[in-house]
Amino acid sequence: MPERAGPGPAGTASAARPTVQHLVVRYAKRGKMRFASHRDVARAFERGVRRAGLPIAYSAGFTPHPKLSYPGGAPTGVASEAEYLSLALTDRRAEAQVCQQLNAALPDGIDVIDVIEEAPGGSAFFGDLEASEWRVVLPGVAPAAAQRAVAGFLALGEAPVERLTDKGVRRLDARAAVVEMDVVPTGPAPADPDSGGQRAAAPGLRDCAILRMVVLNTAPAVRPEDVVTALRGQDGIEPSSPPMTTRLAQGPLARLAGTTQTGAARPGPKGVS
Repeated sequence: MPERAGPGPAGTASAARPTVQHLVVRYAKRGKMRFASHRDVARAFERGVRRAGLPIAYSAGFTPHPKLSYPGGAPTGVASEAEYLSLALTDRRAEAQVCQQLNAALPDGIDVIDVIEEAPGGSAFFGDLEASEWRVVLPGVAPAAAQRAVAGFLALGEAPVERLTDKGVRRLDARAAVVEMDVVPTGPAPADPDSGGQRAAAPGLRDCAILRMVVLNTAPAVRPEDVVTALRGQDGIEPSSPPMTTRLAQGPLARLAGTTQTGAARPGPKGVS
């Protein structure tokens, strides 16, 4: 049976065109865009796709929607160097061309890093996003105190925390999702993804503890803020201002996890290797 015709993106009647190419876009949230919600970012990409003139595929029916799909996005207030989306095109385009066109059409702070073509069918790539690597800067926390708190956290069997959501209070086990965590040395200053990879100011970072953690992408998601909540009150872990969190990478757990500076990595749940 042929697909039902519906209004096109410009409001004119047009039959839904078939998808001939799936692309996976890796993009970053930087600067002020860290405060944009996942919905705001999705709207920005829909506008950017139209402005770039990409032949985006639309769903069939009377209210067609552009075929863009997202895995779990970084929380509002969190920067990221590794956000992903999949888009479906009705005409083939070179990955480099799509990357360039999107960057020209998107607002400052949303930067496309690379574009790759996905196998027919789409969305299989998202199944490999098993875990995330995070960088959390804790202002006013001494690195030595952070080391003690991390060691204590990793020794726990569980770390229950509560998070207030739109549906009420949600109880989570922060420890169950953390595969590894360590304190990053503060000198020399590491590159700061929020400033486009420039070196962060060393004096400021010396007054902070910097955590690196690998956390499973669970459902419901355990966020770095949940881990920091579990660390609060331990060995002076009380940041003087809100932590600055950046997602550095997403991917298979085997690629992100390794030997930490504070101890061996904790095995993931069954089925994850």
